[in-house]
Amino acid sequence: MLICSDNNTKLELRTPSGKYPVKSISYSDPHLLVSDPFMWNCQDRDNFRPTRSFSIDSSTHFTVSPQNDYLFFNCNTEKVIVEPKPLFCERFPDRCDSSCDSSSYLCRHLPECGSALGSRVSCCSYYPKATQSLRLMLQNCATYTSVYWRSTGVENAPYDQFPEYGIRVDFEFPVTMKCLLCQETTKGGGVCGFNTRTRDFLCLCKQGNVTTYCKDPSLVKHKRVGAMAGTVTAVSAAGAIGVAGGVYWYLRKVRAKAPVTCGVQSNENRIF
Repeated sequence: MLICSDNNTKLELRTPSGKYPVKSISYSDPHLLVSDPFMWNCQDRDNFRPTRSFSIDSSTHFTVSPQNDYLFFNCNTEKVIVEPKPLFCERFPDRCDSSCDSSSYLCRHLPECGSALGSRVSCCSYYPKATQSLRLMLQNCATYTSVYWRSTGVENAPYDQFPEYGIRVDFEFPVTMKCLLCQETTKGGGVCGFNTRTRDFLCLCKQGNVTTYCKDPSLVKHKRVGAMAGTVTAVSAAGAIGVAGGVYWYLRKVRAKAPVTCGVQSNENRIF
């Protein structure tokens, strides 16, 4: 769940494996990008610190994105299959999924610090399919890090993605019938949001904010005091929650007597 710390100035994702600072949130492509201070980073170079395995509670609406790549360093080759994956998979197709790819592009081109590791440090890429697989890898490797392929947002660019350190966590949130009607193109194609004073649902339209949908003939217009769902970067606790228009409105409906002031506070009123 999402929690706030440092006097409500820092948004974090709390999972069974710990608390992780939220770097950014996207609602158009629903996901969080979080960082793990225990993972290897460029400043560590070949000084490998104790780490921990990242995990997500499967009972929530969060999932670890398949767009993450995990890099493992100095693995015990007697316990871990460290091989160039294309050649190894061709020779041993039945063991392909169990191998850690030593020919990985990211191992040869570490983001932001290509020369941070010397020749004495080995690197391989492997995507654990379960939390237990990640724990077993860390028992036999010095440390690891996660790289997420981030979209440039530029259409028709030669390269539309670039690697960035962090863990992408996908999420889904309930969409109410009011929100679906608001977004319906034939009914005006509005944006789901909320009244910043009352926290009631609003459909944000070009001609003004309404309580139903943009082309409703009996609509009641309001002054533009709404906030809409969008994309948040450089997340602060207040900013992330304020932008999540439809999400915040849903939280209020779930538990009106206990308004959420920062993130998701309990299993009863959580949105994710």
